[in-house]
Amino acid sequence: MDSKSVEDLLESSAEVHFQGFNLDDLPLRNSETGQPTTSTTEQMHRQPFVIGVSGGAASGKTTVCDMIIEQLRDQRVVLVNQNSFYHSLSEEELTRVHEYNFDHPDAFNTEQLLSCMENLKHGKAVDIPNYDFKTHKSLFPARKV
Repeated sequence: MDSKSVEDLLESSAEVHFQGFNLDDLPLRNSETGQPTTSTTEQMHRQPFVIGVSGGAASGKTTVCDMIIEQLRDQRVVLVNQNSFYHSLSEEELTRVHEYNFDHPDAFNTEQLLSCMENLKHGKAVDIPNYDFKTHKSLFPARKV
């Protein structure tokens, strides 16, 4: 029986396991109807798509996103991080910040996040909040995308 050491397994799993891809090979679709198109005008308005990356704290989500962005090269890519959508903490919450559960779904302004994603999907400009982890408040100006 051929077995690998733990070190061998960790080393092989740490390698990049994809060759990359190119969006030019994807079929074009009309953004209104979702139907395939060959129109030159419509080719300039490709249907946006979302790649969701989830995982626990410090699990490598940003690293995975950076790898995806690198592989997409010159495509127009926007990284929207859920951490940008934390609710600003109240004065009372700030006094107990060490007890605050930043992993709880209620810690995020999910409605604002979904609204931004919907607008991006339709090619509209959005303002991504600029959350300051020192003051636990959203700062202005927001990031315009």
